[in-house]
Amino acid sequence: MAMRDHTSLARRCVYGGVALALTAVTACGAGGGDAGESGAAGASCEPASGKVTLDYWSWVPGMQNAVDVWNKQNPDIQVKLKTTPSGNAGTYQNLSNALKAGKAPDLGQIEYDSLASFRLKEGLKDISACPGVGAAGDKFVDWTWSQVQFGAGGKDGVWAVPQDTGPMALFYRKDVYDKLGLKAPATWEEYAEQARTLKKAGKYITHFSQTDPNWFTGLLWQNKATMFEREGDAWKVTVDRAESREVADYWQKMIDDKLVATDLQGFSPALYKAWNSGEVVTWISAAWGYGTIRDNAKSTSGKWAVAPMPQWKAGDSQAGNWGGSTTAVLGDTEHPAEASKFALWLNTDPTALEILNREGGLYPAAEAGLQLPALKQPVDFYGKQKIFDVFAEASANVDTDFTWGPTMTDTYRYLSDGTAGVIAGKSTLGDVLKDTGSQSADSLRKQALDVTGG
Repeated sequence: MAMRDHTSLARRCVYGGVALALTAVTACGAGGGDAGESGAAGASCEPASGKVTLDYWSWVPGMQNAVDVWNKQNPDIQVKLKTTPSGNAGTYQNLSNALKAGKAPDLGQIEYDSLASFRLKEGLKDISACPGVGAAGDKFVDWTWSQVQFGAGGKDGVWAVPQDTGPMALFYRKDVYDKLGLKAPATWEEYAEQARTLKKAGKYITHFSQTDPNWFTGLLWQNKATMFEREGDAWKVTVDRAESREVADYWQKMIDDKLVATDLQGFSPALYKAWNSGEVVTWISAAWGYGTIRDNAKSTSGKWAVAPMPQWKAGDSQAGNWGGSTTAVLGDTEHPAEASKFALWLNTDPTALEILNREGGLYPAAEAGLQLPALKQPVDFYGKQKIFDVFAEASANVDTDFTWGPTMTDTYRYLSDGTAGVIAGKSTLGDVLKDTGSQSADSLRKQALDVTGG
């Protein structure tokens, strides 16, 4: 299952379309090659003649329960799950290493923003010819299906199956807010004022993590601060732009004034302890975050609520998006038909969708998933609030023109490394934007992509 070396062709061909913008995209296919090559658009996808075992890497809580249902129903196609850290916390690097060694799993969880990076590495399998895939587009929210294609209308392949989305909102401790006479903030200005009030009460309004560049990107997204743009067949890197600076300057002041906790990393025991104790009382997060708080701050049940993200301008209703993943069929698999069958079932079957929402906190990309009874019901942990009404509204207010770059894993690494310097007091978030823009442009050039500016 060794990787074939035709990455250079993909690098020459992958240009604007692999941005995986939330609109139709264009790129040229790798073309040529035999049916087993990753990157061969429209490659054949014949089912195996005997029993198959598939390896699958994912970090979704409760995923094993969904896999168990599949395995019970499909004795000839068994799935072996490996639970991994979240993408940028280790899984992506491990996947890259496994691909280089020819030991990658058959399937992997990959976020929309990182699909292009794995496409450049020839790490994904084109599953467009696999049974059921061609007719699957109508089963998913439009923009999510466009995320997993290359070429206008998917003419150059389908490279994954959408799993969930990450519209963002504000989780806040309503009990603490009520005690202090505060209401959910309508603007970022109000949010900063509340941070000062909470600081006087011995609390932080939130944490600022150096290990969650995707989160910071979600904040940029809300302010229409797209990080990459197309100029013909070339890329323009726009990480350092006025809209981004507005976001960076805001959070830099929050850091400088010690209004946010900077010694807590995302998804860490220390953060969960701070939630439980009431030291940290809000989290700007995605729909899937409801399960993160519920499962790791159990002592606070009934004390949280959800509100729309604060706005940069009073009266606006913009929302960012953090994450959202796919189930990708990886380039080395010898069983793309079976892997695709499982990926489609996992992300469209009502039982699987219910498990992943209930236990993993996923906000489904499948149209059927949005009709899950659980998404219409009050949630006990959140004071019986119908929190998914808030996320449905947020989803409708996400800017679908936001564009990913083809080397987002590099861009995220630059953001994360730069933020570490900010936390240490050695630089500012404005400096990080400037440096990340320059480094991202260099990263694109190293992939033989045309770049203007940066």
